[in-house]
Amino acid sequence: MLNVSQPSVSLAIAKVEEHFGRPLFARTAGQGVIPTHYGRQKLREFKRLRAEAESALNAETVGNPILNLGVFSTLGPRHAPQLVRGFQDETPGIQVRLHEANLETLSGWLETGEIDVALIYDLGLPSSLDIIPLADIPPYGLLPGGHPLAGRKAISIAELLQDPLILMNLPHSRGYFLSLAQMHGISPKIAYETASVEMLRSMVANGLGVGLLATDIPHDTAYDQRPIIRMPLTGKLAPHRVALARPGRMQSNPVVDQFYLHAQSYFVAEAARSQENKP
Repeated sequence: MLNVSQPSVSLAIAKVEEHFGRPLFARTAGQGVIPTHYGRQKLREFKRLRAEAESALNAETVGNPILNLGVFSTLGPRHAPQLVRGFQDETPGIQVRLHEANLETLSGWLETGEIDVALIYDLGLPSSLDIIPLADIPPYGLLPGGHPLAGRKAISIAELLQDPLILMNLPHSRGYFLSLAQMHGISPKIAYETASVEMLRSMVANGLGVGLLATDIPHDTAYDQRPIIRMPLTGKLAPHRVALARPGRMQSNPVVDQFYLHAQSYFVAEAARSQENKP
């Protein structure tokens, strides 16, 4: 059956038994060669290994697909849970694994294939990545409750930055917010810097300064229940672009394509809700 001679098979068996230090077959007069209990156990294990190897080498085998989704840390709490929940409801056979990090780390993970796609802001990303825009989010100001400007419908960035600024200091985000001020000829006085959106909001709510954000958070209180006021900004201000990024060199991935369509629908619905909630 193997198209090899009997001595060659015997030699191969002897080498495997030497490796394990236990016999795989019992050789008895009149019955020939039969597997030992240990041999039957190993035979089952080898069959499983062969099946796994065949599955891994079969380009048509899908199995249970996994989407490794990278998420920029400030976008994650606002959008990732709803995206994942909705995507799993639409495609119950696909498992989503979340990987949260800053933009530089996510870019590196995309380049090495550790993640399939990333939900990011389109800021300073390598040209080797394929960027798929999802939404443009305008920046806005944050004021503590009772601030003199709190009763206005909108203010300029110059008016906002008369007070000290609490600045997001994540890579790229920091430069983006400072550039908004510099484009209007302003050098803001920085009171504090933080990498946490909720820390920034809480510090503003406690009167430690004003804030600039682009992450769309509609709540009017901080973690400690102090009031915080979201203030639209007038003038021309470059928006934060939310996008999906994936390796440009990779072939189209059906799972990533499905997630893109779901994310696109999600952000279209989010934009519609935002318009409905505007006074």
